[in-house]
Amino acid sequence: MKIVLQQFIGNLVCIVQKRDTKKMYAMKYMNKQKCIERDEVRNVFRELQIMQGLEHPFLVNLWYSFQDEEDMFMVVDLLLGGDLRYHLQQNVHFKEEAVKLYICELAMALDYLQTYNIIHRDIKPDNILLDEHGHVHITDFNVATIVGDSEKATSMAGTKPYMAPEVFQSYLEGGPGYSYPVDWWSLGITAYELLRGWRPYDIHSNTAVEEILLMFRAEKVHCSSTWSKGMVELIKMLLVKEPDCRLSSLKDVQNSPYLANVNWDAVLEKIVPPGFVPNKGRLNCDPTFELEEMILESKPLHKKKKRLAKNKSKDIGKESSPLNGHLQQCLDTVHKEFIIFNREKLRKRRAASGQTDNNESGSCSQTHEKMQDGHNNNVLGTVCTTIAS
Repeated sequence: MKIVLQQFIGNLVCIVQKRDTKKMYAMKYMNKQKCIERDEVRNVFRELQIMQGLEHPFLVNLWYSFQDEEDMFMVVDLLLGGDLRYHLQQNVHFKEEAVKLYICELAMALDYLQTYNIIHRDIKPDNILLDEHGHVHITDFNVATIVGDSEKATSMAGTKPYMAPEVFQSYLEGGPGYSYPVDWWSLGITAYELLRGWRPYDIHSNTAVEEILLMFRAEKVHCSSTWSKGMVELIKMLLVKEPDCRLSSLKDVQNSPYLANVNWDAVLEKIVPPGFVPNKGRLNCDPTFELEEMILESKPLHKKKKRLAKNKSKDIGKESSPLNGHLQQCLDTVHKEFIIFNREKLRKRRAASGQTDNNESGSCSQTHEKMQDGHNNNVLGTVCTTIAS
């Protein structure tokens, strides 16, 4: 990999080009020590475990993962259209036909994830990226979880304004837990926000859980009179508070009268033109924020080679403090447990053995043995607890 543009498009993400194919990607890099100190290693590993088994037209797909002494790297699809949150902040008015297509594309992605027992748990405009043509792609799997057919998740994970009632009920009242319908609730909240510019419930990150549950019981969803009856009905069915009665599968959505005329094969092939196309002549992100990230980055990537060479030349025979010794133990564990992945090589091996890409996601079911409700059950849980605290 070769960095061709030190232009940040997100928090510690840069654009890279693969030397042989000249294909452009986005590369996310995470400092190991900071991840340990912030207790984020499990999230990184969870994301890698899940993404290595997935490939879909409406996901941000993982292509490569690797590491060095300092950082963990994830190379994914490059999408320059910006996320939907950015466009909302730019006062883009999403027309109903545009949101209708978003619902269709996201429903296909959620159905694909559900096929492999995955609950994303954080569907929101911030985690939906647009490609240059305006098609949506789900990103950020670091709070996703894998559940068995009869299992339920119980931990409160996600972003409060987009979390379904049963997530809060499970947390506060010790209910039976929750499953795939939580992602479809989040889809409904997102669609409502895209159409109207604000969410149906006035929930924020600091809103108490008790207050949120009271809000769900007392308030009703009010849709705009300018929306078609079909869109109103679809959103209300996505925002049914009882998960068993909520639209929560692709088949449910396809049976909606509002989507009766949709050519689903054309949607999957990205033949249906989106109603909103990002401006190709501008940077679809906040340049002020990205510049701050670049200035504040204490270990810039373009100086890594020189820095690592300098570190190796230092005297490593000096005694370390107990804290540094424990930190080194954590770093060694991260290095050992890190998942190295190369989709290009995987495809070549499968082609040579006669397997198809449809089997690629089979590894997701194997991952379930290592994960329970989003927790990575490896040695990291015990080795790195002290330093994280």
